[in-house]
Amino acid sequence: MFLEIITSSIKFATVFLFGSAGETVTEKSGHLNMGTPGIMCIGAMGSAIGAYIYLSILVKLGIPGQTNAFLAFFFTAFFCLLFAGLAGLLFSFITVTLRCNQNVTGLALTTFGVGLYPFVISFFKKEISLGFSSLSSKYLMHVFPESFYNANWFTQLFFSYGILVYLAIAVAIGIAIIMKKTRVGLFLRTVGENPAAADAAGISVNRYRYLATIIGSAISGLGGMYYLFDNCSAAFEFVVDSYGWLAVSLVIFTMWNTNIGIAGSFIFAFLYIMPGYLNVPGPEKQIFALIPYFVTVIILVVTSIFNKKLGKAPAGLGQSYFREDR
Repeated sequence: MFLEIITSSIKFATVFLFGSAGETVTEKSGHLNMGTPGIMCIGAMGSAIGAYIYLSILVKLGIPGQTNAFLAFFFTAFFCLLFAGLAGLLFSFITVTLRCNQNVTGLALTTFGVGLYPFVISFFKKEISLGFSSLSSKYLMHVFPESFYNANWFTQLFFSYGILVYLAIAVAIGIAIIMKKTRVGLFLRTVGENPAAADAAGISVNRYRYLATIIGSAISGLGGMYYLFDNCSAAFEFVVDSYGWLAVSLVIFTMWNTNIGIAGSFIFAFLYIMPGYLNVPGPEKQIFALIPYFVTVIILVVTSIFNKKLGKAPAGLGQSYFREDR
């Protein structure tokens, strides 16, 4: 049972890792995007639309049951990235170009995404649910053959996941390397810390904030896609927004470091998964299910009190920058 808990936690951690990694990229540019939960919903919606388009193409070609694993993954991932990226573009346009408040815009985007998700997929959720068995093949659910990953505990622990699990870890490590080792990362951190100094040095603040928010939103959207197609098996009644809020708090918990985010995501997922394996009555189990949220509150309080010791947020986080205001 212990192995099952660990593997389930690793799978569920992918939702948090994508969400927090994308938000970390956004916040490093100085944008505080409270719309991440809504963006994750929009990403899930986009992946469902991509799956529907792919299944529709197969029907029109007269080969409804002959799916290709790579194309199934490509369509779902592409439309997920597209829709989530467009949501990030909308946030950037409102906050950078129209100069609106970042907090208000983010909360409005979350409300919009959470409401748009069930409305859009209500038109085709039956078709996607029926075709999920073909879409959940090699790339979405498992990369390696069952005979291989079920061979022993080692293969189950490291090789029993879909491609998005490995992609999430690679993205988190890649972001950390880019932030610390490349000029692009240096410029992005400068924009987040002191946009006026970055502007004076010839760095386009608006361009970096636009790109960071769009890319970060697209990454966060993959968390919604993973939650829908892997954790929920295309059960559309489950919405990812509550985990989006945990992903936002995870950014603070990991001190804006996506390497730490890998372990932090696992801890959050473990705390969330563990109550389901406890042999306790229903009401008591529900109390245990609240542990991740209590931990989140404690983390936010402790971080705000001991901010200097635990790591600082980018100095320009949440502050809009306009050259003429200097």
